[in-house]
Amino acid sequence: MSRERVVIMGAAGRDFHDFNVVFRGSDDHEVVAFTQASSQNVGVLDEQPRRRYPAELAGERYPDGIPIRPESDLEAIVDEEEVDTVVFSYSDVSHERVMHQASRALAAGADFRLVGPDRMMLSAPVPVVAVDAVRTGCGKSQTTRRVADLLAERGLSVAIVREPMPYGDLVAQRVQRFETMDDVESSAVTIEEREEYEQHIRRGHVVFAGVDYADVLNAAADEADVVVWDGGNNELPFFEPDIHFVLADPLRAGHELRYHPGETNLRLADYLVVNKENSADEADINLVVENATSVNPDVEILHADSVIATEGPSVEGERVLVVEDGPTVTHGDAGYGAGKIAAEEGDAAELVDPRPYAVGSLDRVLDEYSHLERVLPAMGYSDQQVADLEATIENADPDLVVAGTPHDLSRVVDVDAPVVRVRYDLRVKNRDLGDVLDAHADVLGLPADSERP
Repeated sequence: MSRERVVIMGAAGRDFHDFNVVFRGSDDHEVVAFTQASSQNVGVLDEQPRRRYPAELAGERYPDGIPIRPESDLEAIVDEEEVDTVVFSYSDVSHERVMHQASRALAAGADFRLVGPDRMMLSAPVPVVAVDAVRTGCGKSQTTRRVADLLAERGLSVAIVREPMPYGDLVAQRVQRFETMDDVESSAVTIEEREEYEQHIRRGHVVFAGVDYADVLNAAADEADVVVWDGGNNELPFFEPDIHFVLADPLRAGHELRYHPGETNLRLADYLVVNKENSADEADINLVVENATSVNPDVEILHADSVIATEGPSVEGERVLVVEDGPTVTHGDAGYGAGKIAAEEGDAAELVDPRPYAVGSLDRVLDEYSHLERVLPAMGYSDQQVADLEATIENADPDLVVAGTPHDLSRVVDVDAPVVRVRYDLRVKNRDLGDVLDAHADVLGLPADSERP
């Protein structure tokens, strides 16, 4: 019997995971190619030679590895490789866009498939607390930080497992462990990875990531009492969660029901954290709650503010260039982030429009994402993008750079203007987050109050 021929559409993350868990050992399937969407990792695929998923990861059925081709080639691949099924495996896309991709596959003559949670979530040997979202940029990072700190305060050893961002040597990145900033510096990670790793490391938490998440999970569980899954974009957890927090953003009210797989996360959530309420209209907050409870009546709503603080010189009266978290303001569709809010609250005299000063890849990004409101995305998937970011900042010649990205931008770019770092923390208002965790003491294995450090 012939094996079903499969193409997996992805963006260097969930696609590899779906392959590893569902297809790698399957006698019934042959994966003939991955496709990758450059819109998810802006510019990175254009600056790399065509890659393959390596044989060392693909397994004995694939001695030559598996080709990774541009998503624009989908129809040609279906035709050339006589593909039976196209599997869609990436996140933070509108329901409409998913169906456009389905239509492409169907018109080319293939079936179209999504891999469900029961197939792709791994069972963990230790408790898992998952933090995910309905869109990119809802505040997962600050929530994950708070959850990890509270668990550590309760005497548990915590491992953070971050969703994959493997843009380099995939074999070398099979399992990654980051405990110190030296680990980060020596790994030649991207700005996107720095944004997610640095904040945890500086708080004393070890971060795991990689490509093969069965091995990543085993490594994390070997040294921790509990794993905290720090999701990317609005992707599903790769591990079966014992407690599932999902973030929603009332500044993008309605998106919780319009994006894949964010709506699935919403329907699976134990707790919905409606974040950034201090910057949102009451009507939009109410709409998010109404939408959430309409599809998940049992979800508990946690109302939260995203509280901003700055580190560095005062921005008052200054001409500032705001640099924001890249994914949030590109494919996350947010016009701005914490950096712009901090600049406006600090009474900056002017927010510099970066468009006249942008060079290279940054010029293309700003042209593609016309919704941005006088902010510069912190793009840094390659050395060239970092160089373009640095040159754009220098061309703008601001008095100050206000960095709303979670990592220390001054460690990556060398610019004349001082960098003001923006920090944002979660503040849950209607229930203490520690009490939420304590309500799951049996599942988490929390020590009794008298035994806590």
